[in-house]
Amino acid sequence: MARNVGTLTRADLAETINRKMGFSRAESLGLVESILAHMCSAMKDGENVKISGFGSFVLRDKKERVGRNPKTGVEVPITPRRVMTFRASQILKDRIAKG
Repeated sequence: MARNVGTLTRADLAETINRKMGFSRAESLGLVESILAHMCSAMKDGENVKISGFGSFVLRDKKERVGRNPKTGVEVPITPRRVMTFRASQILKDRIAKG
């Protein structure tokens, strides 16, 4: 499988599904798109997404706070917002550590 160095793409995932599961390229890409759309929809609705053995996409609501411009030191209000973080599972951390 030809991949961009250091980047796994939707096309790479679809290609793997195509090779391992025998679905057509269009079906494989559709499956990847469907999974990603379902994940995005869940997060948009405020749900966290947990993929066992891989990790969790966790949403956090941050309150308004005062920040500081690092160049000038001027205080600036930072508006409240929702952020997403990824927490890798212990299984994924162990796999990465082993190389």
